[in-house]
Amino acid sequence: MRRKGFVAAVMAVAFTLTAQAQTKGDVAIERGPFEANWESLKAWECPEWFRDVKFGIWAHWGPQCQAESGDWYGRGMYDEGGWQNKFHVEHYGSPADFGMKDLCNAWKAEKWNPDALVKLYKSVGAQFFFTLGQHHDNFDLWDSPYQEWNSVRIGPKRDIVGEWAKACKKYKLPLGVSIHGAHAWTWFELAQKFDGNLTREDGYKPNPDGTEKWWKGLDPQELYAQQHEPSRGWEKAGSIHGQWDWKNGASQPSEAYKRKLQNRVLQLVNDYDPQILYFDDTVLPFYGCDDQVGQNILAHFYNHSANRHHGRQQVVATGKILNDEQKQLMLWDVERGIPDRAQALPWQTCTCIGSWHYDRGIYNRGDYKSAGRVVRMLVDVASKNGCLLLSVPLRGDGSLDEKEMAILNDLKAWMDVNKESIIGTRPWTTFGEGPLAEKANPLNAQGFNENINYTSKDIRFNAKGKTVYATIMQWPEERTVTIKSFATGAPGMKGGKVRSVKLLGYGKVPYNVDADGLHITLPETHPGGDIAPVLAVRVK
Repeated sequence: MRRKGFVAAVMAVAFTLTAQAQTKGDVAIERGPFEANWESLKAWECPEWFRDVKFGIWAHWGPQCQAESGDWYGRGMYDEGGWQNKFHVEHYGSPADFGMKDLCNAWKAEKWNPDALVKLYKSVGAQFFFTLGQHHDNFDLWDSPYQEWNSVRIGPKRDIVGEWAKACKKYKLPLGVSIHGAHAWTWFELAQKFDGNLTREDGYKPNPDGTEKWWKGLDPQELYAQQHEPSRGWEKAGSIHGQWDWKNGASQPSEAYKRKLQNRVLQLVNDYDPQILYFDDTVLPFYGCDDQVGQNILAHFYNHSANRHHGRQQVVATGKILNDEQKQLMLWDVERGIPDRAQALPWQTCTCIGSWHYDRGIYNRGDYKSAGRVVRMLVDVASKNGCLLLSVPLRGDGSLDEKEMAILNDLKAWMDVNKESIIGTRPWTTFGEGPLAEKANPLNAQGFNENINYTSKDIRFNAKGKTVYATIMQWPEERTVTIKSFATGAPGMKGGKVRSVKLLGYGKVPYNVDADGLHITLPETHPGGDIAPVLAVRVK
């Protein structure tokens, strides 16, 4: 009787806490110069500090990295017959018994040192840092009062966002946080065939051996959110791609689900004060089924900043697949891609050297992007008025592998010599010349056109004051190079003349200019490594 009474008491407390969580007051939308409607939000302007930074590093790292089996593992483990499901069954057993909830608990991040990592990223040349806030797995990586499934209560039992934020403040790097959680509603539907419909009450049922469940007192529905009719075609793993904007038969999220995400993001802004928010959504969370949630979040975020900067907001929010009007009220993010022409408004490319979540297979195969590929993307992006956000995946334990370290070292060697040609620059009169500058390379959906093979014939330009930086995208085999854009009378010169030319990391190089272009002779040495030479051309 005493045992039953104790269990009843515990359950009563748990239900009381649940009721309190459900009745927790909504986070108030901060008032200020921005109202929660599209027209008012158009008053946003990209701050100059963001236009200067050009390059950031992202730790796209959370509990799904524990399996070290690639992106979307939290969904793939439930895809019967898929490679991630096969790996999961082999290593963890059936996802009915060991699902995403259990992977969150298994993730301990025992080697994670945010101070050392942020210090490293800054030394490489990163001008801002991004942490994952929550992925589609719905697990918050901060001390989140609106989501009991968070990293402070479960798994590492550390405030991941908070510790990253502390390191960013120490090393004076702006903090960005990415938000992906709106899609858990449909993303976890495959889990309904396994452990996706478990509830808090199930946690109080003993295991077959009589022991208690580790998640006793927690509600799996707060993580999975699967007490709903699934989307049309939900049994097919790839069906979700056509439902990303809540169309084509996607199950529509409840009001409580939408309100919960809004509260989580607003509380994150209030408690951690990020300078950048990234939304892995078409435009904003729930756009296509409820535009108001995204407008509420933007208004709060912009007002939160404006009220602390004398009425001028100094923050950036990014979204995907934006139309021209939407690009006025937030920053356009292109995933794994680069527009083939310069953009009038600032924008961002997000990409990764491997898989978004750590993938041991990519490591084993040696399939990471090289430092050279990263640099050439960065140069191309910056020449077109953009910024590059690069994910360097952490292993489940929070460490980098030695191949990633080698890439970062090569990247640092180039940036140490050439970063003045990137940081603080603005587009020149033309973004580039060469075969790729004249070739169309359209984006696919939100991006996915990044596999570009630059050659020594491809040149990209940036400007700072009276200096134009010309980056030759591969070291040429011949030492003599001609750059047509600096030719006498060239349209981009606007009547100006070349006054001096130096190779960054080396010094002045011989040159002459005629109607065919600027002719320079490169030295035999390769300052900054063998990636790409940068010429600083002084123009009057």
